[in-house]
Formats: sequence, C-alpha cells, structure tokens
Amino acid sequence: MARYTGPRHKACRRARMPLCQSKRCPVERRPYPPGEHGRGRVRESDYLIRLREKQKLRAMYGVLERQFRRYYRIAARQPGITGENLLRILESRLDNVVWRAGFAETRPQARQLVNHGHFRVNGRKVDIPSYQVRPGDVITVKDRSRDLIVIQHAIDTFGRPVPDWLEVDHSERRILVRDLPRRDQIDTPINEQLIVELYSK
Repeated sequence: MARYTGPRHKACRRARMPLCQSKRCPVERRPYPPGEHGRGRVRESDYLIRLREKQKLRAMYGVLERQFRRYYRIAARQPGITGENLLRILESRLDNVVWRAGFAETRPQARQLVNHGHFRVNGRKVDIPSYQVRPGDVITVKDRSRDLIVIQHAIDTFGRPVPDWLEVDHSERRILVRDLPRRDQIDTPINEQLIVELYSK
C-alpha cells in the first residue's frame, strides 16, 4: 500500500489551508508557503492555480499521483461531469466513508483502522482503504474491535453532520451506504473544474 510519507504540514502551508486535519496545524500561525521565498510575492500562473487545486485534493484524500490519474481516467469514461465523477470516486473510498461516519477523527486514522482489518463490508473483512463502496453496502466494526479506544473517542468527540448518503448507527457500530454522493452533498472545498482543465491539456 503506497502512501505519502513526506512532511505533512508543508502541503498544508503550500495550499494555505489545513489539509492534514490536525488540531495543531502550523498553517494557522504561518499562512504562507514554506521555504526561503515563502513570503515573497509569486506570480500565480493559470497552470500553478490548477496544479495547486489538484495537489490539495490529493493531499486531502491521501492519494498518490499514479492512483489519482487512474481515478481521473475512470471518471472521464463515466457518463456525466468528469469533475463530479472524480469527487464521487474519492468519496466512495472505504477509508473516507469510515471518517465521514465518525469512526475516526481524521482520514489518515481511518485509513490505518481499515488497513489493520477492523472493518467488515457486507460481513466480509476488507483491509483495503481504497475499496470502493456501493449503494446498499453495510459496513460494520469487527466484533473484537468494537471497544477500541480510538473508535470510541472518535464517536464521543464527533461533531460533524453525517452526510445524507450515509446512515450511521454509532451504538451498533454500523454504516449503511444509501447512495453514492451528489456534488451538493460533498463539502470538500475544491474547484474540480480546474483539475479537469489541468489533465485535459
């Protein structure tokens, strides 16, 4: 399983927003790009704006470039708007669904929980964070993992609204995927059209 292992907060400062979901992200104190010339005025070309939007989306979902390109090719082949299809594919990842449902505090934590085999999909163990959920899928926490401290703490401190496309029962440790999300149900602050323009050139 490939994942980004470099400096996490550099991407946050470059994007000027907390992508890591950490409560102590330094972007709040230093809202400018890292490096010697971070505070200098940089002429932002159209390419830079589009590239930054793509890098932001990749960092949010913890996806490397090769996998992201594959997602884009799949989204381009599907009917409908390519940018919305891309966001729908990313939102349908198992680790993201676990985070959206409130069983993990951050997406990286959800990725680790899935990778360690704590979740089942339709009764079968799935330890692949990029697994694509489908409408009607039932995701449950493994019996031996129901009382994990990290899961219980995430549920106790859960303060985000559950998306309409998910039905969550925290007491039963159960998630039902009602449908795939529409664009108006995805609150990711991304202009996906810029990413489509970047890959279309």
